[in-house]
Amino acid sequence: MIEPMLNFLRTFDAEISLSETSILKNDTRYYLLNETAKRLASQDIFYAGTYLGKLKNGRFFPAFGLLRMMTEGKANRVIVDEKTEWLFVCGRDVFKRGIVKIIGSPHKGDHVLVLNRYSECLGFGRLLHDSSQKESDVAVKNILDLGDFLRRER
Repeated sequence: MIEPMLNFLRTFDAEISLSETSILKNDTRYYLLNETAKRLASQDIFYAGTYLGKLKNGRFFPAFGLLRMMTEGKANRVIVDEKTEWLFVCGRDVFKRGIVKIIGSPHKGDHVLVLNRYSECLGFGRLLHDSSQKESDVAVKNILDLGDFLRRER
């Protein structure tokens, strides 16, 4: 039931403790609930607990609740400076000069969480170059950021 979400977490080399018994799947949406709430919830709920994400065309799209949970565990991530933080939230990609620190050992094509200097999750992206290549301009392609919701409201 939660295999698409687990596959998504693997793209970050992430480890978080999620029990399948505490997850409610309602059509294409996943929610994290405590035992009492899960017993009371029916399959035709609109919203319950912490929204984790949804399936669309067989792919899992995370909610920021899940991304925040990932920052508390093991996951590939980059910490960016203040200027890059603002640009990323505006939908821009991250370039090497804006990366303060790389945590984990991400490789080209891996997903990474993008965090500000306070370890707040701004979104995630895909690493375009191998981080071990010192001569390349390490860049992260923006996939989802906090500003996405506001940009869709135009």
